Amino acid sequence: MKKPPEMPVIPESESLVVYPSDFPLKIFGLQHPDFAQCVLEVITRHASDFEASSMEMRASKTAKYISLTCTIRATSRKQLDAVYQELCDHPRVKMVL
Repeated sequence: MKKPPEMPVIPESESLVVYPSDFPLKIFGLQHPDFAQCVLEVITRHASDFEASSMEMRASKTAKYISLTCTIRATSRKQLDAVYQELCDHPRVKMVL
């Protein structure tokens, strides 16, 4: 599989996000019994205060895909970059917004 091109690096001083702040992550993948648990494990590795009960789950019309919305308390650009990278690298995850 072809790896997507690297995103340009924006200095933290030019970021539009002010830390700390609540930051929603939308994670998409194929419907699978352990998809939510896999995502939860990644999220809590980077945001230990994340409440699993706040995770929002929505299936596609055909129920082939599932989307999860996880709003974390982002404390730094480094934290966000790390959680995005680990989610994008996960074999069950198709896309992260």
